Parts: sequence; structure tokens; C-alpha cells
Amino acid sequence: MTNLGALKDLLKERNENPERLAEIDKKIWDAFGKTCAVWVLDMSGFSRLTMKYGITHFLAMILRLQEIVLPIIVAEGGRVVKTEADNIFATFNDVSSAVTTSRRVQTELANANKFLPQDWDLYVCIGIGYGEILMVGDDDFYGAEVNYASKLGEDIAESGEIYLTENAYVHLNAVVDSEPKEINISGLTIKSHLLI
Repeated sequence: MTNLGALKDLLKERNENPERLAEIDKKIWDAFGKTCAVWVLDMSGFSRLTMKYGITHFLAMILRLQEIVLPIIVAEGGRVVKTEADNIFATFNDVSSAVTTSRRVQTELANANKFLPQDWDLYVCIGIGYGEILMVGDDDFYGAEVNYASKLGEDIAESGEIYLTENAYVHLNAVVDSEPKEINISGLTIKSHLLI
């Protein structure tokens, strides 16, 4: 996979040669472009638990979460792109695998929570997108569906919820119960689907 330095070089070339935008954009998409499902998980309860127990308690919970979730992503055919604080970012070849992973994660966390004290319980929100992205190296990606999935998983979904972007829903090769939602994000109204 091509690295961040190569992307920066192409972006610099683009900035310096506005008359060649189409040509340079094609080079960028040829080198980094990929069509896939984007999966963004956000852990619930950070502020409340950190205020009550301190940051080390929440960091220990993040570690427990990763120990449960990361193997599920891999087992379901996904690829972990990165973890940042209490977020996990992954890609899947198709939306069905991303949805299956989401449901499996929610089930496994519910099972783990049966044996934990209440303030140790793990709850997550998940956003799923699908479309063209720029995959940079092994640990970062960019694109509209990355942004939408992040917003859905981090800002819109509540504990235990799974949201799909409209594009992800259209590319889901399965029948699922869902509730269509129109959501305002950064001044834009986007269509999404809350899985039921």
C-alpha cells in the first residue's frame, strides 16, 4: 500500500499545478482509492465514568473493549485501520460483513457485561458507511463515507445503536429491520438508517 509521503507529494503537485487537477486527482485515486464499507465504533459513557473514577478506569475499559472487539472484526473479515482513544475504525469488503460484525460486537459486549459491575459495563455506538475512500498506508483513510460513518457512530448513535449511511443501506445485501432517519450534520441533511 502506498504511504502518506506519496500522497503528500501528489497533493503538493496538485496545489502547484491547478491546470492539471483532473490528471493529478486521477493519480491520487489510482494510488489510494478503494471502495469498501467503513466501520466506526465509539464507546459510550466517557465523561460520566471519567468524572466518577478518573481516566485510568476508563483507559482500562478501553483496553478491555479492544480485547473483545478487535478479534471479532478480524474474524468477520474486517481490517482494523486504527484505534483512537475510545474509537475503533475498520474497513470491510461489504456492508453485510460490517453489519454482522456490529451485531456480534453488541452481543459479545452484552454477554461480558453480565459479569461486570455496572460501572464497568461496556456500551458502544456504531456508524457504517460505504463508498470510495482514500486508503493511506495501513493506518488511515479519508472520504465522505468515513466522515458520515464517524458522525453517525460518534455523535448521532446512542448506546447500543447501529446506524448506516444511505449509501451503506443501499449496498446492504440483506433484508434488515431499520428506521429511516434524516440527520443534520454540519449544515447538511443526510439520510441514514437506524438498525432495529
